[in-house]
Amino acid sequence: MPRRVIILVLALFALLAPATAAHARGTKAIWGPAKNATDQPCPGCSLFPTYKRLGVDVYEFQIAWDQVASTRPANPRDPSDPAYDWKSIYDFIVSESAANGIAVAAQVHGSPRWANGGRAAIWAPNNPNDLADFMYAASRRYPSIKRWMVWGEPGKGDSFQPQKAKRTPRIYAGMLQASYKALKAASKQNIVIGGMTHNGGDVKPPIFIRNMKLKNGRRPSMDLYGHNAFDPRFPKLRDRPIGKFRGLNDVDTLWKEIKRAYGRQKKGRPKGLFISEWTIQSDHDSVVFAFHVSRSEQARYVTKAYKMVRKLKYVDTLGWFSLYDYPNTATNPAWGLMTYEGVVKPAFAAYANAP
Repeated sequence: MPRRVIILVLALFALLAPATAAHARGTKAIWGPAKNATDQPCPGCSLFPTYKRLGVDVYEFQIAWDQVASTRPANPRDPSDPAYDWKSIYDFIVSESAANGIAVAAQVHGSPRWANGGRAAIWAPNNPNDLADFMYAASRRYPSIKRWMVWGEPGKGDSFQPQKAKRTPRIYAGMLQASYKALKAASKQNIVIGGMTHNGGDVKPPIFIRNMKLKNGRRPSMDLYGHNAFDPRFPKLRDRPIGKFRGLNDVDTLWKEIKRAYGRQKKGRPKGLFISEWTIQSDHDSVVFAFHVSRSEQARYVTKAYKMVRKLKYVDTLGWFSLYDYPNTATNPAWGLMTYEGVVKPAFAAYANAP
């Protein structure tokens, strides 16, 4: 190839590189049902064409370990082990997401009774390698899934037990490290998302991060740090954190705390934030959030939030929760881009048009 042509090709790659990198850190994710409910229009219809219309990059969903493996498998890393009952909805999600050009992020949670000493599914497994084996099997079962979240909101007592300021993060660190090794063994392309903290919770994010250590004192490995950044404030980074809470307006503080915790440790250091869940409720307060805005204001929040995080190099993904409101009552959450009956809110267009 002539030298002049080589120079032109390299120059073209140089021009394309920034745009590619910017897109990678501007990922739009969403939580929501895979199909319409039986009491909605077109019951059972796939919602992935709707997600495609919204410009969703990543669809988030949960895989319940305790439901897939209610009995101990003889060969836990083999997804075809007879003990495993892979739910048909998981297969549906994987096939429909692929058909609509949408990636998937799976959150594995819930330990079986055989793994946690006969307790409820929110209890940590006695042996973190049991979770790691399941992670390996799940990755082999669904090789197209490359983003894996390890548990959800481990700093909250209704999501994870035992719950102690120091003990909880250290138990979780062991689970994360074992899962990281297993997922990377299954596929080097797997992206492991750890932390998965909540804005508040019983163990607040700064404390959770500070105490998230392995027995040898090192920090657990992950590719991205996951966080649910619920926040009633209008999106702007100029706001100061409220105590030890870390909402969307505090992601700059959160990222500094993560970098400080990892210090000079390079191996396994998270490369950015995966904001799994964020939402703003419209219409009325609910039993979940004692705060709401008008539908037009909800749309303004959405537009501003995605513009804000798009400029932050350390934010890989911002996920919205959720597609639909709950059934329309005065106490149920109204955090959807659509009403439960399928009426599109202004936030629908705001999300679709978000950069």
